[in-house]
Amino acid sequence: MKKISRRACLKRIAIASAVSAFPWPFQVRPALALEHEPIVEATEQELAAISAIAQQFMTQFHVPGFSVSYALRGNFVYRGAFGFADKAKDEKVTPDHLFRIASTTKPITSVAIFSLIEKGRLQLDAPVFGEGGLLGFDYARSYSERVKQITLTHLLNHTSGGWEKGRGDPMFLNPKMNHKELITWTLAHQPLKNPPGTLYGYSNFGYCLLGRIIEKITGRSYPDFVKEQVLGKCGVHEMRLAGNTLAERARSEVVYYGQQNQNPYNINVRRMDSHGGWVASPTDLVEFLMHVDGSSAPTSILAADTWKTMTTPTPANPGYACGWCVNKAHNYWHNGSLAGTTTIAVRTARELCWAGFANTRTDGMDSGLDQVMWKISHVVPAWLTNGRRDN
Repeated sequence: MKKISRRACLKRIAIASAVSAFPWPFQVRPALALEHEPIVEATEQELAAISAIAQQFMTQFHVPGFSVSYALRGNFVYRGAFGFADKAKDEKVTPDHLFRIASTTKPITSVAIFSLIEKGRLQLDAPVFGEGGLLGFDYARSYSERVKQITLTHLLNHTSGGWEKGRGDPMFLNPKMNHKELITWTLAHQPLKNPPGTLYGYSNFGYCLLGRIIEKITGRSYPDFVKEQVLGKCGVHEMRLAGNTLAERARSEVVYYGQQNQNPYNINVRRMDSHGGWVASPTDLVEFLMHVDGSSAPTSILAADTWKTMTTPTPANPGYACGWCVNKAHNYWHNGSLAGTTTIAVRTARELCWAGFANTRTDGMDSGLDQVMWKISHVVPAWLTNGRRDN
């Protein structure tokens, strides 16, 4: 493996940009690596191959803007941006543009919950509703027997017994209601279909409840607590909750483009805070991934035992743990999807982390984004061999 200086890396990128024949412009900015670890250099041919892969993905799914970030063992090895943040203004995407990350929010909320568990302020088997429950009687004078059986664990691993994603998802109903009104309405009008802990049913509403638990336990707003106790400790400072309208777009946030008659600006994204409400750059999410896995390089904000508990799946679904998709290869990830947004963030067993965001959504994009990110990861063989490049 060849150690690359910052100047040489920038020169390499400039050359690759100049020779690219693809119509979608892109920009790459290497981040600062740890002093004791060299950046794994991508060759000119590899940079061109990455551009070609990105272009094919964008053409296939009619993607206006696409941004990616990769890091290996604590070092950022590639940041790339392709296409447009705002087509009307001819504004090109940069690696620092923010995107709505949708359900890629869930690992962040899970880490926030587990940070409170580490401090002894929460327990996984704690009941959520009713006498002695974390939320007590905040949302009703009485609850059904099934609702009273819901524990913190059930919310984390989507085994609460109901309120699933899809038609009837509470988080996409009654858009003018605030959190308290929506939770009260849901508990009154959507009884649980199954006993808690028995079946998996992906629930955005369950993660909305987790946000309210964080607020109840800490006495702080969900975003304020997460910014200080999770993101800030990971070195992430630009993330924030999304606005609902185009006029509420944050500085350096992309414009979202709906397909199939979808309107990205007629949904209450801000109310989705703890299950899908953040905006971030891919680099922000990679930084987060590198700081929560219980390892020592870089310093994790969670203990190794906490990471193991958080990423151990339930018998109800061996592919999902507490806010993380998991597999037997010890890869951990989550994807996100909203009108105008498709995202994914992955931490592999080889300590290669990546995130990829697009400012549109259409059929097949979830799997398409997953595939394109894996394809890019294979372009530079050293990324998959812990930094070793064959001579």
